[in-house]
Amino acid sequence: MAVDKKIIVGNWKMNLNVQDSSLYLNKLSNLVKKYRDVEVIVAPSTITLQTLSLQVDLKQFKLATQNFYWRDNGSYTGETSASQLRGIVQYAIIGHSERRHIFHETDKDVRNKVASAMRNNIKPILCIGETAWERSSGETNDIIRDQLLSGLSNITSEELDKVVIAYEPVWAIGTGQNAMPNDVSLAVKVIRKQVEHLYGAKAAKDIKILYGGSITETSASDYLMLPDINGLLIGAASLNANVFSEIVKKAHKESKPKKD
Repeated sequence: MAVDKKIIVGNWKMNLNVQDSSLYLNKLSNLVKKYRDVEVIVAPSTITLQTLSLQVDLKQFKLATQNFYWRDNGSYTGETSASQLRGIVQYAIIGHSERRHIFHETDKDVRNKVASAMRNNIKPILCIGETAWERSSGETNDIIRDQLLSGLSNITSEELDKVVIAYEPVWAIGTGQNAMPNDVSLAVKVIRKQVEHLYGAKAAKDIKILYGGSITETSASDYLMLPDINGLLIGAASLNANVFSEIVKKAHKESKPKKD
């Protein structure tokens, strides 16, 4: 019987310099236990990735980039490509609401980044979610479908098992106003239904879906217990080593045997 592996992602955002990141990763390595049923991913700032890739124990943590440009090379001053990150990171966070709404990344940008990650052997963590206005207007399901359809439009059925979806309602990110578990369940059902429409029932069942948005040590269990949630994408709480390690421990407790 296979194990339903949980995924815990810590997005450090624009925090910690190279030295502090190295010290923090070392602290995490002493606190976070290795579990066969939990994949722990940390996403530090781009400038720290090269250093941390030489330090990290890949049996304990995987590395993710928070951002990259979708072209593999060229005259794009100041940008970093997925091809330059190949071999350094195993995952890439793509379409995070802060990239969409602060830096005005479009669905086309997100689609191109997903394709770029795939061709460079980096697993995309595709973030989707609605704003407070879209939610109040009853557009949640439409936004989820549109962002998912666009983000996956260049992905074949053979590649889909390398994709992780993160449902992050924009109104819940960094606000302390986390979504109710029932609301998350409804959104995840919409995601799986759309995946089924695109790739079939097995793909919809197997795809990994995370929740992200103002997660705390206390609220983490509420989401990890949901049958359709495969893990969490954590922001602020990932910068507290004790809290983050406790969330990983809770993910281990909630991992359940999966019928083949």
